[in-house]
Amino acid sequence: MQLHLPTRARTADGPEPRVFTVQRIGALAVAAVILLFGVLGFAGGLDFFSTDGEPILGLSSNGLLSTVSVLTAAVLVIAALRSPRVASTVMIVVGVLFLVSALANLAVLRTSFNVLAFEIENVVFSVVAGLFLLLLGAYGRVSGNLPPDSPYARPRADDVDDEPESFPSTPAEFAAERAMRDAEIAVVNHVATAGQRRRVAAMAEVRSRGDRRRVWMEFDAPAS
Repeated sequence: MQLHLPTRARTADGPEPRVFTVQRIGALAVAAVILLFGVLGFAGGLDFFSTDGEPILGLSSNGLLSTVSVLTAAVLVIAALRSPRVASTVMIVVGVLFLVSALANLAVLRTSFNVLAFEIENVVFSVVAGLFLLLLGAYGRVSGNLPPDSPYARPRADDVDDEPESFPSTPAEFAAERAMRDAEIAVVNHVATAGQRRRVAAMAEVRSRGDRRRVWMEFDAPAS
């Protein structure tokens, strides 16, 4: 699957990438349609578990389907307002659920198990809506060759600062690692010496293991 619609790179004060804009607007547009469908179903006073249903916007509906529609619309709106990445993920999930619903309800048409009062028009709508949500959710995100200006082709901001782990390579560093581990265990067990507590507290100020080892070894360096 390869989706190469144009995108706009984010600037410090500029608009968000077009990928994110399309995903937000797509989620809100689908939410508006199914919300209208659900609200009209409630306004019509439909029986909740009727398997026959009543016509709403060219589709068949009952009280249960109206409730499901309103709840789905609410999920899409919340996802769109939360963040574009959440909107994308939710659209993909909801799109899959639409397709599964279409197949499941197609199998129970004209039976007593048709609790959502589906007709063939509902099945077609579910397939179209599901594919639309999948397309928008995957837009600029799911591809074997993402365009370089896609925000999903770049690492997230909170991952950029992560440095590769530094492993010990000298006898002194291996000894420091062992001493660090012993000190950390001693602190947890409340049997650490004053020196071990000072070193562990100092190491807590840095993130990477290599920096923590460097801080530990600085305590052993001769004072200048």
